Amino acid sequence: MTVLVTGATGTVGRLLVEELLAAGQRVRALTRNPDTAGLPEGVEVVAGDLARPAELAGVFDGVEAAHLITFAGDDYAPLPDGAALVELAAEAGVRRATVLGGREEGDLERALAGSGIEWTLLHPVEFMSNTLRWWAETVRTEGVIKEPFGDRLSALVHERDIAAVAATVLVEGGHGGRTYVLTGPEAITLREKVAILAGAVGRDVRFVELTVDEARAKWRADGMGEETVEFLVHALGETPEVGYTVVPTVKEVTGRDARSFRQWAEENAAAFRP
Repeated sequence: MTVLVTGATGTVGRLLVEELLAAGQRVRALTRNPDTAGLPEGVEVVAGDLARPAELAGVFDGVEAAHLITFAGDDYAPLPDGAALVELAAEAGVRRATVLGGREEGDLERALAGSGIEWTLLHPVEFMSNTLRWWAETVRTEGVIKEPFGDRLSALVHERDIAAVAATVLVEGGHGGRTYVLTGPEAITLREKVAILAGAVGRDVRFVELTVDEARAKWRADGMGEETVEFLVHALGETPEVGYTVVPTVKEVTGRDARSFRQWAEENAAAFRP
């Protein structure tokens, strides 16, 4: 079976390529920059931009299953014409699809619902890999983490578990019409997360809890726009129940236990050391 992976060089996409190869599938990887993709040998890497569906003729040819994302570009802008992508996939005979972070009311998702393609929405809560983006440099250089909402709970999920669920759904089928919320095996507070990371790294990491106003100032100084700053204040300060409620989806779909944050921290500890 040939599986198309869009966003193939992203956090989940790259791991999904590995999962599919390990399962013995043929993989076609869509990326805007094939020359710098750095994907494993045996992957068919093709150039394309989801923001320009008119230029993607042939990308879905021979593809039986596709992993789709709902954004395009480094700024994570919404797809301008998700329906056109679905039309290309349906015309090429794609039988099933996963959508990462999809919404039932989205343009691409509404098109999938009427396409005859068996499709599944994947809704991960907080990615464990965000820890690298947000904390790696400050832990390496200062040994300190400055964040608001120290008691905020999160059932954050390992990015490889997201990829494993997507691979299972795409290869096995039978998951059509479902929305899968994906979490890790436990909900932990921000303070606990810092302590677990410090233990894995093998050094003291201080946690400094910021007030909301201090956090706003920090994020603005980091170059975030006002809309992003206020989104973070709301999302982190008023985390919805789904964000801290552990569900067994990873185990139910893949047959394997979800990976803990401790496992993630041990795997990535080197990135936080000076």
